Parts: sequence; structure tokens; C-alpha cells
Amino acid sequence: MDRFNQLKELVASFEKDFEKFYVKENKTAGVRVRKHMQTLRQFAQEIRNEVQAKKSEDAGE
Repeated sequence: MDRFNQLKELVASFEKDFEKFYVKENKTAGVRVRKHMQTLRQFAQEIRNEVQAKKSEDAGE
């Protein structure tokens, strides 16, 4: 569950920039939102790799 908590914290840390972009229409915040989404994508890929490794490990036993 540690990875899930990390995911929640990561998404929560994006909130201010999302609000600035979508509510206040701040264009610079849009650049940061895109950067945050790339970070989220990388984090998701790490988790996908961990899950796949665990599945392979469990199947090998």
C-alpha cells in the first residue's frame, strides 16, 4: 500500500497547478501540468514493471 500512498501524494501535489491552469487560465501553469503528467506517467510505468515482476516471480515458484 506504500506505492498507493505515494501515488495519492504525487497527485495531490499537482493540485495547485491544475487549479491555476483550469480555473485562473494561467498558461505557465499549463506547462507545469504537462510536466506533472509526465512524472505521473513515469511513476505509473514503474508500478507496472513492479507488478509484472511480482507476477513473474510468483509464477516461477
